[in-house]
Amino acid sequence: MLSLLHALVLAALSLTLIASDVWAEVRVKDITTVRGVRPNQLVGYGLVTGLKGTGDSLRNSPFTEQSMNAMLERLGVNVRGLDMRTKNVAAVLVTAELPAFAVGGNRIDISVASLADATSLAGGTLVMTPLQAADGQVYAVAQGSVVVAGFQAQGQSETLTHGVPTSGRIAGGALVERDAPDLLASSRTLFLELKNPDFGTAVAIVDAINSYTVQTTKRRLAKEAGPSSLAVEVPQGTTAARFLASIGQLKVEPDVPARIIIDERTGTIVISRNVKVSRVAVTHGNLTVRVVETPAVSQPAPFSKGQTVVTSTTEISAHQENGNFAIVDGVDLQSLVTGLNRMGLKPLGIIAILQAIKSAGALQADLVVQ
Repeated sequence: MLSLLHALVLAALSLTLIASDVWAEVRVKDITTVRGVRPNQLVGYGLVTGLKGTGDSLRNSPFTEQSMNAMLERLGVNVRGLDMRTKNVAAVLVTAELPAFAVGGNRIDISVASLADATSLAGGTLVMTPLQAADGQVYAVAQGSVVVAGFQAQGQSETLTHGVPTSGRIAGGALVERDAPDLLASSRTLFLELKNPDFGTAVAIVDAINSYTVQTTKRRLAKEAGPSSLAVEVPQGTTAARFLASIGQLKVEPDVPARIIIDERTGTIVISRNVKVSRVAVTHGNLTVRVVETPAVSQPAPFSKGQTVVTSTTEISAHQENGNFAIVDGVDLQSLVTGLNRMGLKPLGIIAILQAIKSAGALQADLVVQ
């Protein structure tokens, strides 16, 4: 039987636990989002110039040459009939995320990634690139020096590459030109979406909001619409923004489902506080099989007509560790953890036992294996 200290160390190393007898209350704003209030994805096609011979080879990427010629034509440079063979330009795809409530003049970060055979974007400058949303409208314009995390060094017989030099970022590299859609300005009914849908949590939020609105407006303004959303009416005489700021500070106790998350690759186990295990007896022993191949050479007698033969000797041994027999009775999370630690198991052993307990019907929780 493990000592108390050993059991505590094993618990710290083998289990990642989210548990508490006193479940902390959380703010409504931390577990919900407002329907329609979300970021929007932007994308654009552009050119990065000023590369030190690490750009696209124009023979293999004709669209880079076409884009470069079109850009120069717009700038008043006549390049018709010229045979361009520069390697200082790369065609790139520019992506960004337009935050909710972004207005003209705000700056947002952008990501830049090569589209052709450029080997590095280090030292390059992104030329003015319009960024469009899914509706086809231009919401921002990107431009600036590309910062690359990786690098590439090449010699005659060897190439060293660290990180990904063909992609980079520009902090504040895009200037917002069009305001993001604002769905709250004229809306008098708001829909709150739960990040983790649950009937109990939705009802708790509705009750908390109604308790607040009854005190302030003498009316119940919230109503649940299912496990994932609820509708809230904005009271007269106040704005949606001010009302959201008020109800966002209300605190509720979310209802956490009984669930065990297992990551077999890392041996991580996360057990929620509501997991229960019916009384069950468990034993576990590791079986180790060892196979040893020993080669042997058989030499013929001198001046005989025999041949040298290589043979092998195989030794197979099996060893099974004595398994500790323990009673696991998970009336609460602490009892479950204590019962598992009493057996002195490694993470993979605990995973196998949890799966077996689930198969036996004694685990009253969802078992999710990743």
